[in-house]
Amino acid sequence: MARYTEADCRLCRREGAKLFLKGERCLTKKCAMERRPVNPGVHPVSRKKPSEYQTQLREKQKVKRAYNLLERQFHGYYVEAERMKGKTGENMLSLLERRLDNVVYRMGLASSRAAARQLVSHGHICVDGKNVNIPSFEVKVGNVISVKENKQKKGNFASVRESRVVVPKWLEFNPEKLEGKVVALPAREDIDLNIEEHLIIELYSK
Repeated sequence: MARYTEADCRLCRREGAKLFLKGERCLTKKCAMERRPVNPGVHPVSRKKPSEYQTQLREKQKVKRAYNLLERQFHGYYVEAERMKGKTGENMLSLLERRLDNVVYRMGLASSRAAARQLVSHGHICVDGKNVNIPSFEVKVGNVISVKENKQKKGNFASVRESRVVVPKWLEFNPEKLEGKVVALPAREDIDLNIEEHLIIELYSK
């Protein structure tokens, strides 16, 4: 499968926003958006006013890259969201938040979504006591997400127990047990990324 292999910080600069792709580094002065918040390339500054299409495309790319998805995967969430009741944009963001790799990231078990994706793929995570190694697995209300028992002493899980993790209100997390629970579906106000989802819907609905 195709995967972006260049510097992650270039993506943040290209979208003009922090996408938190490098974990804690994004919160320090080493963050590329703090040091050089302009587009990468030979001509970082453009004097042209962006077109409507360009604005919509950049918003779509920003969200797609924040959740570490390819175009086909991302479009699939739009199609599924369109079939659901309610606002398509909010449905799509809710589906993205309910990905297992994102839930692992939100619980503080990984410093970034890419790291969370690796934890899931390598078999470190269980859902309701059963090992799940599919990052796109969609969690539901009542699901219990935990670190596999024989993996809890490995990696950075020891530091997670000592840290004070702030999780969104639709999740519960016990750092001692390295275990969390989905207590509700994520609402629009629970998503902290600066997203204008209506631009994405306008782009795909053309």
